[in-house]
Amino acid sequence: MAQALILVGRVAGAFGVKGELRISAYTEDPMALLGYRVLLREGGEAGLTLESGRAQKKDFIGRAKEVATREEAERLRGLRLYVPRERLPEPEEDEFYLADLVGLEARSPGGEALGRIRSVQDFGAGDLLEIAPERGPTWWIAFTKETAPVVDIAGGFVTVVRPDEDADEPPR
Repeated sequence: MAQALILVGRVAGAFGVKGELRISAYTEDPMALLGYRVLLREGGEAGLTLESGRAQKKDFIGRAKEVATREEAERLRGLRLYVPRERLPEPEEDEFYLADLVGLEARSPGGEALGRIRSVQDFGAGDLLEIAPERGPTWWIAFTKETAPVVDIAGGFVTVVRPDEDADEPPR
């Protein structure tokens, strides 16, 4: 299985005229990006090697080895930046990273296996779990406290409450 990558930022564009980048940081502290130094592209290949920087609100402003000019920085606008899951600090008790949900079993409130969590996505309206049943097409459910009241990382499952549907019908 490929290593789990966690999205930690996105290049928002150039900052100034000397090749600095503005990165929208998805970390609690934008300076954490500098600690990771090498940020990866979605496929796992090297994206940017951070050399220096500073925080500006929730953004990271800094220099990367691969960028020398404002134009080069602008061409990277929109680049998503990742780090391997194992490089992140361990979450606090009763916390987890969304990437930790991938591969867990999705169970009904009665304990029936519904499939495995294939991915966690956010298309702009909140996190969604993609559930892959043993047979049939994958289906999606909003990841909220109401629809996923139990997340048991150690136990390897998430309890999923589907919206009211005919129990004989497969989820849509």
